[in-house]
Amino acid sequence: MRRPMAESAAALTHVDESGQVRMVDVGGKQRSERRAVASALLRMQPETLQLILDDKLTKGDVLATARIAGIMAAKKTSALIPMCHPLNITHASIDITTADEDSLRLCAEVALNGQTGVEMEALTAASVAALTIYDMCKAVDRSMVIEHIRLEHKSGGKSGTYERQA
Repeated sequence: MRRPMAESAAALTHVDESGQVRMVDVGGKQRSERRAVASALLRMQPETLQLILDDKLTKGDVLATARIAGIMAAKKTSALIPMCHPLNITHASIDITTADEDSLRLCAEVALNGQTGVEMEALTAASVAALTIYDMCKAVDRSMVIEHIRLEHKSGGKSGTYERQA
């Protein structure tokens, strides 16, 4: 059953004229270098952070595993987010730093030369990297909190550059 399209939906690119969801056709768009950076913050008990930094958790190297998981997630985003295009990304990395005595900051960067952006791939990578750390550490700290998953930067394409303001 088709629903009438609301006026506010007219600007939504993933909704057709009759209000049905669709994947956007990017076939006519110009190829360009596109890059996106997303971040997440993972708060935990200071003792948990120290266990991670000292590599003393029985499940293995938490940070290396999180980096691998984030990169794999970037490559599989279209399988998770229904309207995302399968992309041939050319770069994906996860940087993990200590943000405070009780938190890690995860920063995912994804790039390609293509017809659509990589914001969702970067956001997915940061999220899955954080979830992986949670999974590996939940036996010692179930109170961990993942917060502030957000786009920090995007460049390329028709809309140009976006930079999160501090």
